[in-house]
Amino acid sequence: MARRAPKKQARRNGGSGTPGWIWLLVGMLGGLAIAVGLFVQGYWGKDGSLLPQPNPQARAPTPSEEPVAQREAPEPRKPKYDFYDVLRDKEVIIPDADLPALAQAEAEKPADAEVPANAETVRYLIQAGAFRSSSDAEALKARIALTGELARVESAEIAGGTIYRVRLGPYANASALATAKQTLGNNGIEAVAIRAQ
Repeated sequence: MARRAPKKQARRNGGSGTPGWIWLLVGMLGGLAIAVGLFVQGYWGKDGSLLPQPNPQARAPTPSEEPVAQREAPEPRKPKYDFYDVLRDKEVIIPDADLPALAQAEAEKPADAEVPANAETVRYLIQAGAFRSSSDAEALKARIALTGELARVESAEIAGGTIYRVRLGPYANASALATAKQTLGNNGIEAVAIRAQ
């Protein structure tokens, strides 16, 4: 059997390279040269900082000059109302934590309690989603139908585009609303409870 010749290891940095401490020294000298150049050209202030310095020739405005702050400001722009701003007072989101308490309060209210004639009617709705694409809204509507709930798709114009909202309801009371929302949650559909007037 023939013996193999031992392999030679590759030589690293074959002794012809420049040592690292020389590169460090060159870098430090270069940085020092740049700092001296900036100092000589006056980029640093008298206190050694790069902050702006006060102007010694500046003068205060004379009484005849109108101060900048008291000049007539341009008329403020009128607010542009968006879809959500208009409905803010008519639709209120009911937090998940408040929904059981609202249902309990309605259940404890006597059934024969008289409702004033001028009282606004409250409707309870569920919004399961809002989409830019009607096909996405229809897909969610179909998914909700598999849970046994009935949903509809409403369109609204917002900032020049159409939004398709998937909504359920109206529900007669907060208890029915809480039950429907729980059904959606059990099937992995996140929804928001809304009180509308």
